[in-house]
Amino acid sequence: MTNLKWKQVLRSIKNALDNHQPFSMVRIGDGENIVMAQKSVWSIKTVLRELWAKKANRGKKGVRLPNLKLRNEMVRSIKKANIVGILIPGDKRTVAHPRVKRPLTNKIFRYYKLKPRYTCDAVVNRFLAGRKEFWDVLRGRRVLIITREAERLKKILQKDPYGMDIAGTIIFSDYTQMNRTLTQVEAMKYQFDIALISCGVNSVVLAPAIARLTGKVAIDFGKGHLVVFKKGKRKRKWKRKSRR
Repeated sequence: MTNLKWKQVLRSIKNALDNHQPFSMVRIGDGENIVMAQKSVWSIKTVLRELWAKKANRGKKGVRLPNLKLRNEMVRSIKKANIVGILIPGDKRTVAHPRVKRPLTNKIFRYYKLKPRYTCDAVVNRFLAGRKEFWDVLRGRRVLIITREAERLKKILQKDPYGMDIAGTIIFSDYTQMNRTLTQVEAMKYQFDIALISCGVNSVVLAPAIARLTGKVAIDFGKGHLVVFKKGKRKRKWKRKSRR
């Protein structure tokens, strides 16, 4: 596995856009770990004891557990993705117990024999969302937004400092909308260049599927949309260029 820095991830996205190549990036955090741990490295009983699973079954995570179909779809999708984001060892940025972070990812990857060619930091989406360089790459491209708050995100991204060309929006809030969403996206494949997907754990399935169905770029944007919302409220200037 080759671990990429954020600038290398951005270069990969730009290269795929410039050359009209299918490309997908997915990210594995605590929620994705918990879904994939079902009846593999953990029992269903152990999974359902986790706070994330309890929230999921109260309708707060876009999926209800147990869901072995989603587990299997996620495993297949990780194998198809161009870049897979994983949490760094000892991660403190994601609010979750350490047992559901990188140690659980390692167990799951061993169990399913997952060996992504390229990895990156799982929170790269949040970082990119706050970088002028990312939005510069997207400027002039047709952007499709898929998330629960798609219309709100569209309104912000169309304005300064983003100036994005929003080709369409799809409101997605729950796993049950997966097939309908993929049918919609395939029908729109000549209308967009890149899809930004903020659909929780469902994004891991959606991104590679969209890249395959449309030949376009599909990014698991995770909580990147929340970074945009915060920036909109504070009207912050762009961060200075990183030396990394």
